[in-house]
Amino acid sequence: MASLSKPDAPRFDVDVFQNEYLAQGSQEVNAIVTVTATGGGTSGGRPVGAAAEAAVVLVIDCSGSMEHPGTKMRDAREATAAAIDELRDGVAFAVVAGTHRAEEVFPGNGRLAVADPATREQAKLALRRLTPSGGTAIGTWIAKAQQLFASRPQASIRHAVLLTDGRNEHEKPADLQRALDAATGCFTADCRGVGTDWEVAELRKVSSALLGTVDIVAESSGLAEDFRAMMSAAMGKQVADVALRVWTPVGARVRFVKQAAPTVEDLTGRRADAGPRAGDYPTGSWGDESRDYHVCVEVPAAAVGSEMLAARVSLVLPHPDGTAEVLGQGLVRAVWTDDLASSTRINPQVAHYTGQAELADAIRAGLEAHRAGDLALAGAELGAAVRLAYTSGNEGTLKLLRKVVDVVDEREGTVRFRKNVSEADSMTLETRSTKTVRVKK
Repeated sequence: MASLSKPDAPRFDVDVFQNEYLAQGSQEVNAIVTVTATGGGTSGGRPVGAAAEAAVVLVIDCSGSMEHPGTKMRDAREATAAAIDELRDGVAFAVVAGTHRAEEVFPGNGRLAVADPATREQAKLALRRLTPSGGTAIGTWIAKAQQLFASRPQASIRHAVLLTDGRNEHEKPADLQRALDAATGCFTADCRGVGTDWEVAELRKVSSALLGTVDIVAESSGLAEDFRAMMSAAMGKQVADVALRVWTPVGARVRFVKQAAPTVEDLTGRRADAGPRAGDYPTGSWGDESRDYHVCVEVPAAAVGSEMLAARVSLVLPHPDGTAEVLGQGLVRAVWTDDLASSTRINPQVAHYTGQAELADAIRAGLEAHRAGDLALAGAELGAAVRLAYTSGNEGTLKLLRKVVDVVDEREGTVRFRKNVSEADSMTLETRSTKTVRVKK
């Protein structure tokens, strides 16, 4: 374990779990890197506990479909008000109505208001302007949020909440992608779909690019509680723009870097060069929390008895001048042995999270096969998902699977499709398929 944080900064502890022993000729090294952030309240020497350093933009779908049922828009307004009540004094914030364009509802004129009792009440009064009409163009919503955050450059914590009830039907996919490309790294975003007429993959694409979460709120009456919890979590963030830096020696290369908990997220394609043989992988904002990452490195094969440093994994906070503060660090090792028992032992953490990633893949494949009418493949994939969920102790996912299939034998993964599965249950399983459980102690 290593932590290099300054006394007045959040403490980042890094633990590496691996089986460092490789058989002769083996080249693949796997490790689970657990990062735990605790305490503090500074970002690169700047106090982010001071609310002026945080900014929030609430983007609410106001397309015509939000009119049906009639309670949906009312519940969205109440949820937005609940989120506003969670804002700390001093946090900069704005509310945006999203249709086929993005309209500033509060405070307007391209600005963000500063939260205090008066502005919170003014913002809640302005929520009357959230009325359903028009279409859905999520790219314009993201672009508007980015513009608003740009008006508050001193804010180091930048967080958006995006609510939609439908598909992105009023702009081309390329328009959404351009908006995401421009916004990536500028702010994080938690995305919520209300009802069942939105597309999981589409909203996950947004949350993944913006390092946030995605979830379903099947009934709009549950929005207020969800918004309150989201904003409370956002207010707990203490440090932003942290990167996982992986350095490898000459001859070695990173095969992949994936967040393994609390959700599965492949970060491999988001690598940014950070000096000779080093790359940075974005992790977004941190509060008091712990996350696990699966790092896989390919090293040159070596003779029995050889050992090497396969990778150095660091948590770093980049600075505008190009330097970076190291917040925590861990080492990944490789040792070649002819002891069969040592080289074939799978580290429990690595095995667990490999299974969790397979679980998420099996659920996605099963639901896609079911939609395509291939019931045999769907049954096989969702049966495998049941077995993996049972084996890993992922009770939450197993419970969701039971709403879609009748489980005959959870240990073997024998299932039968249930008749009349609700769209909400199917979408909830798909949306939450990437949520993982920590390794049992």
